[in-house]
Amino acid sequence: MIPAVGETPTWALTLAYWLHMIATVTWIGGLVALNTLFIPAARNDLAVEDYTRLLDRIQRRLDPLAWLSLAVLVGSGLFQMSASPNYEGFFQFTNRWSQAILAKHLLFLAMTGVSAYLTWGLLPALRRTAMRRDRGMDAPAMAVLEQRERRLLRLSLILGIAVLGLTALARAS
Repeated sequence: MIPAVGETPTWALTLAYWLHMIATVTWIGGLVALNTLFIPAARNDLAVEDYTRLLDRIQRRLDPLAWLSLAVLVGSGLFQMSASPNYEGFFQFTNRWSQAILAKHLLFLAMTGVSAYLTWGLLPALRRTAMRRDRGMDAPAMAVLEQRERRLLRLSLILGIAVLGLTALARAS
């Protein structure tokens, strides 16, 4: 069946939904794994040096996946939004769907900001502090930085769960 003029082809919308779900599972799944599995197990079972090294390796593998997921989420999300019959235009928040999508996007931006700070601010500071400690230099800020990292990862996970809740609200609207 050929779509009418102005309708989005079913295959394109299906692909956008599929990519969006994969990107969501990758990003939020990584946060769940870090917060509930890797960090607690590593913190309890490894020496500080080994814990820091392992977390650095995990983060170096997860960061590119998270940023790729972000790009896919933006592209597929904009495509889905423009194809939605609830979409009434840019800066039009007249129905529950558009209000839920606005709140979702604000939380998504907050998650992106937290991720950016972790990737380009906090993690490099942790690496520098770990190198200082490995060289026998004073590194008193390490515990503070690790605590900040755990808190920000937890915040990012909470924001991700809220984004999922707002997505469910928008779909139910």
